[in-house]
Amino acid sequence: MPQIRPIKDLRNTTEISEFCHKSGEPIYITKNGYGDLVVMSIKTYEKMVGKIELYQKLSIAENQIENEEILDAEEVFKGLRNKYGKK
Repeated sequence: MPQIRPIKDLRNTTEISEFCHKSGEPIYITKNGYGDLVVMSIKTYEKMVGKIELYQKLSIAENQIENEEILDAEEVFKGLRNKYGKK
């Protein structure tokens, strides 16, 4: 469940930090009753960014498949072997 707090609660940084780390969820900060900021731990932020990057890569791959822009794996590996030598 999202945690929504007024901006004045940011004065207690220790409490905000502890909540973010324990819950793994962002805190939504309001100013004058309207959404203004989101505060989250770095771990939660990195996890969120990682998911977004993964979804972007999956979308690109799906588009390549739809447009038949795929490569044959054997040809790719053969080209790599030729370029870098066999090991």
